[in-house]
Amino acid sequence: MAKRIVWTERARGDLRSIDQPAALQILRTLARYAFTGEGNVKQLQGIEPALLRLRTQDHRIFFRDKGDSLEIARVLHRREAYR
Repeated sequence: MAKRIVWTERARGDLRSIDQPAALQILRTLARYAFTGEGNVKQLQGIEPALLRLRTQDHRIFFRDKGDSLEIARVLHRREAYR
């Protein structure tokens, strides 16, 4: 069963600022992860509560896994993601 995706206001704003083809790819990658658990995911070190990173081409999706849902915190270009 797929996990529910919950967007923070900041993440919604991030996604709106990305060009449409890249944004659609981000949504496809996120949907695939929510349905199957497949994707390039890594838990970030030294952040509590745990924050996960999902790679999709040149963007990074930062989220928390709440069990039955995924809380999307940020969606950033890779050159901005780790500053």
